[in-house]
Amino acid sequence: MEKEENQNQENAKTETSNEEIEADKQPDNKQEEINEVEEKVELSPEEKIKELEDKLARTFAEMENQRRRFEKEKDDAFDYGGFAFAKEALNLIDNLARSKLILESDEALKDTEALKKTLEHFDIINKDLISIFTKNNIKPIDCLNKKLDPNLHQAMMEIEDDQKEPGTIVQEVQKGFMIKDRLLRPSLVGVSKKTEIKDNKSEENKENLDK
Repeated sequence: MEKEENQNQENAKTETSNEEIEADKQPDNKQEEINEVEEKVELSPEEKIKELEDKLARTFAEMENQRRRFEKEKDDAFDYGGFAFAKEALNLIDNLARSKLILESDEALKDTEALKKTLEHFDIINKDLISIFTKNNIKPIDCLNKKLDPNLHQAMMEIEDDQKEPGTIVQEVQKGFMIKDRLLRPSLVGVSKKTEIKDNKSEENKENLDK
């Protein structure tokens, strides 16, 4: 009896060992299947060369794009690096213009030799400033008698003028400037509009109703 039990235990162990061996063999079988699939999809030499050429072309294109970006950033830094400084420097011209208007409207100084000399010096300083700006590619915008351009001008008021086409700049409130091809600040302007024709009959009727 004991012999039969021992025999049964040995058979069970043998079956377990066989199952373990089969389980160990399965990963090897799977790996063999994967290798077979990889061998089937392996590229031919011509296809490999074409793939490498495509990768090389994309790499060169990316390098060229980066080079162009760096060149543009360098040029912009050179051309527009003083943008903020130039914009602040325009306050000098504005202050000169305001000071000139104040002096010209001062009744105590009107028609005096001192005022005449002072205004002459103001004009010289203003011309020097404009000359310095021009040498550095900062130029005033010529706007009078031109059509309003939202890219260059900012309308501050409308002025009745039947001699000009509506939307024509007839007054410059503040001078605008360009730095190379970029707007430094827009011109503040007044533009023309047609004179409003009032209906006399409507006015009379309104007056009668008010009475």
